[in-house]
Amino acid sequence: MTAALPDFPWDSLAEHTATARAHPDGIVDLSVGTPVDPVPEAIRDALASVSDIPGYPTTHGTPQLRAAAVDALRRRHGIDGLDPDAVLPTIGSKELVAWLPTLLGAGAGSTVVIPELAYPTYEVGALLAGASVLRADGLTQLGPQKPAVLWLNSPSNPTGRVLGVDHLRKVVEWARERGTIVVSDECYLALAWESEPVSVLHPEVNGGSLDGLLAVHSLSKSANLASYRAGFVTGDPELVRKVLAVRKHAGMIVPRPVQEAMTVALTDDKALFVQRERYAGRREVLRTALQDSGFRIDHSEAGLYLWATRDEDSADTVGWLAERGILVAPGTFYGPRGGKHVRVALTATDERVSTAATRLTP
Repeated sequence: MTAALPDFPWDSLAEHTATARAHPDGIVDLSVGTPVDPVPEAIRDALASVSDIPGYPTTHGTPQLRAAAVDALRRRHGIDGLDPDAVLPTIGSKELVAWLPTLLGAGAGSTVVIPELAYPTYEVGALLAGASVLRADGLTQLGPQKPAVLWLNSPSNPTGRVLGVDHLRKVVEWARERGTIVVSDECYLALAWESEPVSVLHPEVNGGSLDGLLAVHSLSKSANLASYRAGFVTGDPELVRKVLAVRKHAGMIVPRPVQEAMTVALTDDKALFVQRERYAGRREVLRTALQDSGFRIDHSEAGLYLWATRDEDSADTVGWLAERGILVAPGTFYGPRGGKHVRVALTATDERVSTAATRLTP
């Protein structure tokens, strides 16, 4: 099974990483979306508050956590009608993305549809399940197929593209006619800049029914909890029950202290606003510097990245930036259509972002 998996893309950046690290003033690493800001104190306190509980945690999560997730999605994104029992905490979002096709029963003979430019783990998850992968951004590309699973990602990683309500609604209708499960990766839903993303769970998209729909959420970026591995999936109660049943057998359980931390993070809208403002400021500095140095920024209306191009091979762009001590990810990590773009993450300190802008100034 593992022989069919692609090489881990970040391993190929070793040479460029060494070049960037050799810069006299050090590297500015904008290649991976790894949070650098402090975990809010209230979240750290919550983590510690249950550190003395010796028993096993529940796979389904505490009732308080599930209720907090439902309330947060309603307050922050206008999503009504969710059942707290249809919320399932996950060990971050990546493991869920990697194993969800398997957990949903997609296997040999099945097709999993992923965006043409996509987070690499969507493809890996399909391959782990033994399914075929089809890259497509439009329904006309799918023809008569009846895929087992169709992934959406809005705001997109890597492009920052936001899918409109009409587009999302058409996908949901198309999928329901074919018995296809729609899974929407909404990990960047709270990071809107120029366009307001909408969840697939919003009634304007699904007509008030959650049938056949799942949404994946993460607290890694919005609450700086990447090291905690804190995420959740919600949507169609029957699908969540199916996934929960397998995860119970497999021991895929979020640690109890992390569940407590997640509960607090989901109730703290002020901390979310503060973090979003940090990213907004860094985004403005990097966007201006890149444009002033000859880059074009495509899409990037929301999310944690700038999708930048100089209309040349992305490997050349990565090399040009590495010589200036700036490390970014080539667009080819995300699919063949990314060959002339690079993904620039907003996850560096204000000082490092300012340093990158200085190095880019003509």
